[in-house]
Amino acid sequence: MTKFLLAVHVIAAIVAIGPVTVAASMFPPAARKVLEAPDDASALATARLLHRICQVYAVAGVVVPVFGFATASDMGVLGDTWLIVSIALTAAAAVVLAALVLPRQSAILEGAGKAGVPQGGQEAALPEGVPQEGTLREAVVDRAATVRLAMFTGIFNLLWATVTVLMIIRPGSTTGA
Repeated sequence: MTKFLLAVHVIAAIVAIGPVTVAASMFPPAARKVLEAPDDASALATARLLHRICQVYAVAGVVVPVFGFATASDMGVLGDTWLIVSIALTAAAAVVLAALVLPRQSAILEGAGKAGVPQGGQEAALPEGVPQEGTLREAVVDRAATVRLAMFTGIFNLLWATVTVLMIIRPGSTTGA
């Protein structure tokens, strides 16, 4: 049973976490492209798709720790330090994604929509009193926001990379590497 649980855990990590790390890393440059070319519907569609991938696979990623706990329990390693550290880092990665990455992606996309970028083939209405030149875009979504998002995405990716290394090396494990 341990081999089955471990296989599901590893496959889930590859299938669910991999796309989030890639799509989240691609989002900041895609968002900057939206800023540079506000009339480019393709750039906005790309940013929206990357955000949707992050949202969907973040939810699917819940399977990874579920099967991780099941595997660790079956192996009798729930109290091992390497696993406790991995659990803490996984929780930290989840918080970074849920509290720092996904909301900032949403805010950037909402800001792009409020700035008159076409949505569904129609021009979004600008709030009254906002000039048509796109000044709202700079106020709502600026390059600095995408840079901060890239930083948080990098932290998320680094946390997952560290968890992956700990899962492979398992320092101090008595079950072998």
